[in-house]
Amino acid sequence: MVRSSEFEALLDLSARVGADPALVQAAGGNTSIKEGGTLWIKASGLWLMQARERDVMVPVALDALLDALERDDPATEKAQEFVITDRNPSGLRPSIETTVHALMPQKIVIHVHCVETIATAVQVNGEAVAAARLSGIPHVFVPYARPGLPLAKAIAARLQSDTRVLILGNHGLAVAGETVAEADSLLAEISKRLALPRRAAPQADLAALSRLAVNSGFALPEDPFIHDAAADLASCRIAAGGSLYPDHVIFLGRGSYVANPGDTALSIEEQHRAEGLTLPPALLFPGKGVLVSREITAGALAMARCLSDVLGRVDGNARLRYLTDAENAELLGWDAEKYRQELNRAGKALQ
Repeated sequence: MVRSSEFEALLDLSARVGADPALVQAAGGNTSIKEGGTLWIKASGLWLMQARERDVMVPVALDALLDALERDDPATEKAQEFVITDRNPSGLRPSIETTVHALMPQKIVIHVHCVETIATAVQVNGEAVAAARLSGIPHVFVPYARPGLPLAKAIAARLQSDTRVLILGNHGLAVAGETVAEADSLLAEISKRLALPRRAAPQADLAALSRLAVNSGFALPEDPFIHDAAADLASCRIAAGGSLYPDHVIFLGRGSYVANPGDTALSIEEQHRAEGLTLPPALLFPGKGVLVSREITAGALAMARCLSDVLGRVDGNARLRYLTDAENAELLGWDAEKYRQELNRAGKALQ
């Protein structure tokens, strides 16, 4: 397929942004370009960083999708019915957030799970904080809605003609422009303006963690930053409060498992087996660090790192808006996210 120079530039940007853990983690985030009535968008479950290694973009009939959105057609939830099949030889499924990209009129849309943005967007007063920091930049703050059609509807209700930036409550950031360079520049500017200082976390107690892992299915993670979520007690307290954003729930499960005094990885395993519960992929030991399952996927590892990156930027005294029981449940039971979970479990080919 012959691609335009802008399409090629978008693939370059996608690979670069996808490889930056401060912007995108695992299969999260997506990019799109509108050309000749077609919306090309990253496929569900694939990693943006692979944009130059494999086919990751799916062609969607833009006008048909927008018409269906006007009619409130439930088929827009997955957008699969709007894929241009003969131009999708790999049989990829469009991103769960295709409708969000379709609604923004600009040619280029970049959606990321920027840790700087998330650290603001999980705060009860996140809208006011964002407004102060983004003065002069037309933007809209969208309160949390489940990714997919509910989020698209929430955006449609707030979108203005000059909106190029969306701050998504408990979720992330979307920027748009008429060229890749314009959208890229805007992404850098928003990330810079929303940047928050990161607390310096104490060193993880690797010796203690190694003892806590004895005879269990858990081990030390290779990425040392993962430990910060537990070694830093302020971060650990925040983590204990519950889930703060959707991809945490999708890849790591609801909330974070914070060990009690006297717990070991083995005792936690035995307790979960006795109660018929699924083991969490990561265990937080307050003041010490984190152990991860030996079976943990690359996607879950990326989200464990994201947890530390976000929590370290959240003030320990900030009032936070955690996902509710119902919001956690709908994420775990949602068909589109089950597909992503299935791809995440499919193994190393994804990663």
